[in-house]
Amino acid sequence: MHAPGRTEAFSDGVFAIAITLLVLDLHVPDARPDLLGALAAQWPHYAAYAVSFLTIGIIWVNHHGFVDRLQRVNRPLLFLNLLFLLFVSVLPFPTSLLSQFLDGPQGPIAAAVYSANMAAMGVAFGAMVGYASRRRGLLAEGAAAALTRGYLVRFAFGSPVYVLAAAVAFVDTRISLALIAGLAVYYALLTPPGRGRGPGE
Repeated sequence: MHAPGRTEAFSDGVFAIAITLLVLDLHVPDARPDLLGALAAQWPHYAAYAVSFLTIGIIWVNHHGFVDRLQRVNRPLLFLNLLFLLFVSVLPFPTSLLSQFLDGPQGPIAAAVYSANMAAMGVAFGAMVGYASRRRGLLAEGAAAALTRGYLVRFAFGSPVYVLAAAVAFVDTRISLALIAGLAVYYALLTPPGRGRGPGE
């Protein structure tokens, strides 16, 4: 087992790259006669960027709260963290897909792919927290019970909503995006209980 410092530093690097790559999907429109109209027409790009930026930022905050309660990491937990980071790092792709097709006939497919990636990210994070909660010696004393009893149960609420958003995408892509945005706000209010190696939030 090892201290979680390097795991947190590596994860922070992945979060920073992923959240920065999101902005590459925003482009200056080529519309000299009507710049305002051209900017307004790109609203799907702005909406997808805002939701993805908010989601990555909030996930980073919750990931930090989780790691802050770790006193050790082992090999399985490192691989679970890598699985979680896989879906974080790929998020710019479904974001770009959604921004390009949200307001068109292929919008439902793009929104479903986006929602599926969000669901996979939530499941991976839940698996990581669940594993750490069950494995003695990984979490600081008292944090395991608190995470299992409260935070993990409340966090599990997100994955079914992401699946619902994927299904709703075939009815109305805007409602699907609104569900994901609402879930991001929900996660923003979700504070991990328990104390870790540093001061609590």
